[in-house]
Amino acid sequence: MSSITDVRAHWLHTPIPRDRQHTSDFGRMESFNSGLIVLTTDDGRIGYGEAKVHVGSAGDYAGLCAQVEHEFRPLLLGQDPERIAGLWQDLYCGSRAHHAREHGRSFPVVGRRGITLSALSGVDIALWDLKGKALGVPVYQLFGGRCRDRILAYASGGWSGPDQIGEEGKRFVAMGYRAFKIRAGLNDPSIDVSAERVRVLRAAVGPDVKLMIDAHGTLSVAEAKRLCRKVEECDLAWFEEPTPVDYPEAMREVRQSTDIPIAAGESEQTRYAFRDLLALGAVDVVQPDLAISGGLSEARHIASLASAYQVQLAPHLWGGAVLFAAGMQLAAATPNVVIMEHCHGHNPLLHDMVPERFELVDGCLEIPDRPGLGVTPDPDFVKEYSRPWRTAL
Repeated sequence: MSSITDVRAHWLHTPIPRDRQHTSDFGRMESFNSGLIVLTTDDGRIGYGEAKVHVGSAGDYAGLCAQVEHEFRPLLLGQDPERIAGLWQDLYCGSRAHHAREHGRSFPVVGRRGITLSALSGVDIALWDLKGKALGVPVYQLFGGRCRDRILAYASGGWSGPDQIGEEGKRFVAMGYRAFKIRAGLNDPSIDVSAERVRVLRAAVGPDVKLMIDAHGTLSVAEAKRLCRKVEECDLAWFEEPTPVDYPEAMREVRQSTDIPIAAGESEQTRYAFRDLLALGAVDVVQPDLAISGGLSEARHIASLASAYQVQLAPHLWGGAVLFAAGMQLAAATPNVVIMEHCHGHNPLLHDMVPERFELVDGCLEIPDRPGLGVTPDPDFVKEYSRPWRTAL
């Protein structure tokens, strides 16, 4: 039996050249940030995970890194890394984990959401990476084997105005994509501009390309309903987070007013939050971010819940290569995951941090069969872009 000998967290911070920056309702994106979690065992294996404090690319990761190294590291040192379910429960329940084991219920720590859950997500992903490597198999084999060889990918971008969005869509079609998501809502000066962008894009790419829009939860119920009416002839695959996520009843009201599918969940944490969305009838597609919602372990619970409601799951993958690889493993073994997000903001953490590549073939990503998550962060890249977080505390 091996044991964990070290737990480290890196705040990765990669500046974005000014000519590659985009501006949305989150502001101007000047850097791409994420948390790389590294677990080491006494037999020399290294497992990688990714943890995020925001669904976007910005954020201060000092607190998250401190959570991993100061709170979780002492609990993980000396532990068997293959005891994934038990370690997840231990970290989630803290000093009351023994009650959880005895009674079969959760007794979570007070700060069970926020960066605590994000840090737990990164550790969980790294544990699955370690186990796959120990057995010499991809993680999807540990989930029962794959149910598909490749999966449809959608290009995730779309900040251009009405005069350029059509050409942006055509570029992605030329690259081989058959699905494309753009930003809407307060990213635009008005609902009419959002609607115009959608209509221009549909006319440019034709009827066979899947189109989605994402309002980042910025619209009122009335505005979201109005936008749905204005683009109803554009055959959208989904409208993502039309209204604020703290008021899921509003999302349900929008869903009841339109036949455009509603997607949400990128900032939700644990199966319990997704249970509430599903029971409320607020969504057609759930979108857990594995680096926020509880890692691969919790994503499997969320996927099972969604399947019971006949709801699809499309993992939110706006992050680095470790998160993307984890999403690929989930998609490989999960029947109700039918599409993957492929980030097209300027993102060195996805495209430059690892030597492995995910190949797009006929609009789909080929699922790799490398052990573990199947990616290996370049130590020189990690060293160059690791931001000193201890001085930021």
